[in-house]
Amino acid sequence: MSYLNIKLQASDDKEYTLSDFKGKKIVLYFYPKDNTSGCTLESKDFTMLKNEFKEKGYMIIGCSRDSVKSHKNFINKQDLDLLLLSDSNEELVTAFDVMKEKSMYGKKYMGIERSTFVLDETGKIVKEVRKVKVKDHAQILLDELQ
Repeated sequence: MSYLNIKLQASDDKEYTLSDFKGKKIVLYFYPKDNTSGCTLESKDFTMLKNEFKEKGYMIIGCSRDSVKSHKNFINKQDLDLLLLSDSNEELVTAFDVMKEKSMYGKKYMGIERSTFVLDETGKIVKEVRKVKVKDHAQILLDELQ
């Protein structure tokens, strides 16, 4: 199944596939967890630069394994203005190969490797950034997009 046809619940209570956004350029960022420090900083940066991305023709979509309820809480608590997809069944994160083995306090576990993908109007991946460093990521990406 193509990553374009995976249907996910979103923070606006609708269901989407990436093919629903055909004709639009997308910045799709995967992040590990709502309301954690790095994910909050990254999401706030994308919110702050949303209009500048829009001027360049891009819409921003975030995705994690958190529930829609968690996403709504995250949006309200952090004053975000983004569409967040809930991938609790790990379909999209698997399709984009962002589930990686991680280690914390000596324990190994599977988690989302912070990654950003830029999709053109047809849904084709035209840029990917893996192992994203949060600081200035949104601004650097914005500067690189034509």
